[in-house]
Amino acid sequence: MRSDQIVTLRGEQELVRRAGDLFAGARQEFLCAAADPFTWSAGVNAAFAGGKRPPLTPGGLSMRKLYTPQALSDAEAERRLLRIAASGAQIRICVAPLAHEAIVIDRRIAILAGAPVRGTRTYTVVRSPDVVDGVRSLFSAAWETAGDLAGYVGARPPVLSEQAREILRMLSAGYTDETACRRLGVSLRTYRRRVAELMVTLGATSRFQAGVRAREFDGGV
Repeated sequence: MRSDQIVTLRGEQELVRRAGDLFAGARQEFLCAAADPFTWSAGVNAAFAGGKRPPLTPGGLSMRKLYTPQALSDAEAERRLLRIAASGAQIRICVAPLAHEAIVIDRRIAILAGAPVRGTRTYTVVRSPDVVDGVRSLFSAAWETAGDLAGYVGARPPVLSEQAREILRMLSAGYTDETACRRLGVSLRTYRRRVAELMVTLGATSRFQAGVRAREFDGGV
């Protein structure tokens, strides 16, 4: 393997400085496997800062994220994943240990996370086609056996905040988004984001189905 096909970086700052453009330059496929979101979040978020994140649109960039149940360790962690899913990324939960914590970009580049050494994590950037294909194959195998986030979360009744219940009541009553956000005292953008998060929480594909699912869990909202 040529020396320019594998580079090891130390720490998140060097990851962003030397590989940030790789994250922001994804155009077709962005795959991420991690025990929890924090393995990659600081580096990826910094690389996507300033509106550099490619849009997740049909026919455009596909983003798939694979996590272990460790990523759902508490209520805040669960809300974090739901927000990611609401943004358009596909998320699945793999109950088996992951072979690698890795990112694969456009089938061309793989970035493997190493174990922290003296508190600093190393990241290895690989461009060898054979290795990239191998990492992607491991990801695909784990993805096929993993469960959707909505199904994993939906196996237990969701805990809905009072605001979430109020949103569901407004959806059931047929309020427009503009009216609902005024009644809640939030911006239209915030209201729509919370509706999207609720739909993921309830495993719903439509606003109507979200209301039905909520009533199934709670006997009414």
